[in-house]
Amino acid sequence: MKIWIDLGNSPHVPFFKALAKEFVARGHEIVWTARDYAQTVELAEKAGIDATVFGTHGGKNVVAKAAKFAKRVIDLSKWARRQKIDLVISHNSQEPLVAARLLDIRSVNLMDYEHHPGNHLSFRAAQRVIVPASFPDEALAKFGAADKTRKFDGIKEDVYLADFEPDPSFASELATLGIAPDDILVVVRPHAPEALYHRKYENELLGRLIDRLASFERTKIVLLPRKDYQGEQMKLDHPQPSVIIPESVLDGSNLIESADLVISGGGTMNREAAALGVPAYTVFAGKQAAIDEYLMSEGRLKRFESEAEVDAFVPAKKDQISRRKRTDIRTIIADLILNTDSEIPHR
Repeated sequence: MKIWIDLGNSPHVPFFKALAKEFVARGHEIVWTARDYAQTVELAEKAGIDATVFGTHGGKNVVAKAAKFAKRVIDLSKWARRQKIDLVISHNSQEPLVAARLLDIRSVNLMDYEHHPGNHLSFRAAQRVIVPASFPDEALAKFGAADKTRKFDGIKEDVYLADFEPDPSFASELATLGIAPDDILVVVRPHAPEALYHRKYENELLGRLIDRLASFERTKIVLLPRKDYQGEQMKLDHPQPSVIIPESVLDGSNLIESADLVISGGGTMNREAAALGVPAYTVFAGKQAAIDEYLMSEGRLKRFESEAEVDAFVPAKKDQISRRKRTDIRTIIADLILNTDSEIPHR
């Protein structure tokens, strides 16, 4: 088959790069598209993915979001019509799923967060939906996907991190940022300020937590803003020399593996830390995902819930790590995707 994969956000790059290897090994051809958002294009280029770029994020304004959504659907449809696509695969990028419906192309959508408003569209547009086992059945019913969903036992981050081997040369990249091996390295990823699922929430703990961490000697904070304007504001809010915002894209897996602690206002980076056995805390201000509750039950993720918890927190070097090492997940998910013809009718 000729498979079209869309990269709508930066976490999609390592996930689909790993799955693409599985598809190619089975004789399929891959074509790529990407959206210019949150370093997605830069990460794709660094990963050796030749993606055709369509569209940008619509920002906070709902009208602007709708306009950019419609334009991207039109542009993708024009492009895909010339490609002779057999299957579209998305991780909740709505535009390629809508384009697939318009062009009568089979489609699969993967997702792991049940509270995203966009699920109402993407789950209905896709002909198959694939989610983790922790994803609530009542949410699938609400999104009209109960009869076309398949589940897997694990997290999507296992797909590309279960067999991860760190790059020894990455220490030199950290050294250029002024980070020594004996420093306590904390990686912080703020919330997505323009995401639909975060528009009603303010992240009140994150700034306080960064200042708390920066007050400790030998603690270095690598701050990874999602948008340029977010980074500029955070530089003003946190001018401490121990707060570092890299000027170029770093390899996320090696950065997390090198960290002593990961703190995120989103989801993916914390789950990557959980997969690699690195201590992780969430300061996500929105509705908690079932997948995060699952990781908390395993003791792989914790949550800051109050200013008192932040004010009492003391960072430390990590102990011996215990990785999840679910090396079977990649094949399982690839099977669920590629078996779409036999189980989901084409309609």
